[in-house]
Order: sequence, then structure tokens, then C-alpha cells
Amino acid sequence: MSSTRFRILILPEGAGQVRQLQFNPAVILAFFVTTFAFSIGAGLVAADYLRLRSGHEELLRLRAEKRIYQEELRLLALETLTLRQNLEVQSRYDARFRILSQPSIRDGDHANALGGPLEPDTPETAGRVQEEKDQVRQSRDLQLPLQEEIRARPKESSSLTWKKPAGWPVRGQISSPFGVRKSPFSGRQIFHEGIDIVAPLGTPVFASAKGTVSTAGYNAGYGNLIVVDHGNGFQTAYGHNSKIFVKVGQQVKKGQKIASVGSTGRSTGPHLHYEVRLHGKPVNPRKFL
Repeated sequence: MSSTRFRILILPEGAGQVRQLQFNPAVILAFFVTTFAFSIGAGLVAADYLRLRSGHEELLRLRAEKRIYQEELRLLALETLTLRQNLEVQSRYDARFRILSQPSIRDGDHANALGGPLEPDTPETAGRVQEEKDQVRQSRDLQLPLQEEIRARPKESSSLTWKKPAGWPVRGQISSPFGVRKSPFSGRQIFHEGIDIVAPLGTPVFASAKGTVSTAGYNAGYGNLIVVDHGNGFQTAYGHNSKIFVKVGQQVKKGQKIASVGSTGRSTGPHLHYEVRLHGKPVNPRKFL
């Protein structure tokens, strides 16, 4: 059985010999199939290469973005750490100075925590009232030179401010004001040289100004007593403490914890007896709160 073949005749222009080319259909089909398969394979390989290349570029881009995000995260962590440290420092200072900046604390009606020094044997009279007025007038007169000095030396005013008593030495309420009062022990009229501030037992007591501790120990009337000399004629006294955390000669800062509230000495309950003296004369501490 003869197979079918394709013939191609090549005719010359002149009288030359006619040429003939024969092709087997199976060979032609195999050629086209092979060419088609190769084209398909090449296309798939090219498409796969392009896909891989695009994926590699996407991977590089994602890695670059990851590095950027990691750097931003690192910077954010540093900022968070810095902010946290600043907040911790601020909270410590807030805790230290919170008591010294409480204008909203008002006088209380508490009369269950009073105290004071030992009373003299002689009864107080109305003349003590006049003495109180004289002391108020004297303290005002004594402050005038100090105010003039502050105005004359502005460079030292900030330092002087830290040495001048200011703010509440303890969180609480005033149970006994400055001036003539009825003694909680004898019932006589006596002159109270400070104020009594009611507070729970153990409440921290803070120095109301920078200075040097001149007294730190037990006193028969004031109990555990601390006196701080602030310079420029100012002194503050803190009485009836349960504990004392400073010693004589120690330098203290404004807002430093120096004692805790107690009821030592002549006292009817836990409170702080607080005095302010200017050139040795007691002045009303309310003016410095």
C-alpha cells in the first residue's frame, strides 16, 4: 500500500530540468506539532520567568518596607521608653510637690486633734489678744525690708523663693488656727503660735522650703519636733511627729519628706503642729500656704 506524499514542483524559466520535492505528511505534521509544542513550552517558561521575576521584585519591595517599619517601630519604642521615663520622673516630683500646691484645702471643723507646747502657770488674759495684734504688725514690718531686698536683687529672687516657706507641709485640714484659742488641756485662753493640721497617722510631712535642720528630736510639749532654718530670718517648725527622717545639720529641699504625722507630746490626736517664724517672731502660717 503506497503512502500519500506531498510533491512540490520547481519549474525553471528556460528549458532546464524540472525539480521535484516530496514530503511525508507525517513528517510535516510532526514538525508542526513539535513547533507548536515548543512555542507553548517557551511561552509557559517565559510566563513563569516573568511571574517569578515579578514575585522576586515584590519580595524585595516587601523586605524594604519591613525594614522601614522595623526602624519606625524601634524609634517608636525609644520614644515610648523616653516618655515613660519622663512620666516616672514627673510622677515622683508630683508626689513630692502635690502637698505643697493644694490651694483647695480648706479649714475643717475638726477639733479632735489639737496640741501645743507646755502652758505657763499664769492664766492668759485679754492682753494676749493685743500681743497677737502687735506680732502681726511686727511681722508685716519685718517683711518690708525682705521685700525690698528681693526687688533690689532680682538675680537672687528665685533662690530666695525656694528658701521662703510656701505650700502645705501635709495634706489635711486645719483644726486649730493661729492666735488666741482655748487650751484643749486646761480650758484657758492661750496664744497658739502655729496651726494644727489634722491628718491620718503616718501621713508624710514635707519641708515647706529649702533649709538646714536645726532641731530634730523630742520636746516635752511638741513631741517629736523638727525645726528648719531657711535663712533670711525664716524658720519653720513641725511638731507631734510619729517619726523623724532627718537629723540636725542636714540640708533639706523644698518638698522633701522629713517626718510622718503623729500624736507625740501634748496632743489629743494625730495632727501636725506647723509654725512659721520670721526673725524669731511667730507669724501666721496661713499666709504661706
